[in-house]
Amino acid sequence: MRTIFFMVSLLISPLCTAAQIYKWVDAQGVTHFDAQPPQGQQATTVVTPSSSVSQPATLPGSKAIGNQQDIDNTVKKQVAEQQAQLKAFCMQARTNLAQLQNNPRLREDVKGEMRRLTDQQRQERISETQKQIAQNCQ
Repeated sequence: MRTIFFMVSLLISPLCTAAQIYKWVDAQGVTHFDAQPPQGQQATTVVTPSSSVSQPATLPGSKAIGNQQDIDNTVKKQVAEQQAQLKAFCMQARTNLAQLQNNPRLREDVKGEMRRLTDQQRQERISETQKQIAQNCQ
């Protein structure tokens, strides 16, 4: 049990990857690992993968992007574009709401034909527009 714990601690500790590790089997057949070789017994040197500590991990199927600053700049641009789109949507929604509220004689184009909105249709569109503004605009 101690041997398993020792091996796990070696794999976890990045400092241990630089030191040499020795492996040997005692007279009872138990395998041991240590930083120093035993006296009077033959031991083999264990090769540790030091490259796994120094290499950054990448997700499968993803491209490695140069550095964190490039990633941050890309995300900032995307957020700015989304905020600009939301701002434009909110301005248009508020303009539409003002037209719906202030103009009782609204017409819409239905398949090339201009039709007047009924008062009930106008009220429905007012409430829909108010809901969209409440959900998306602050």
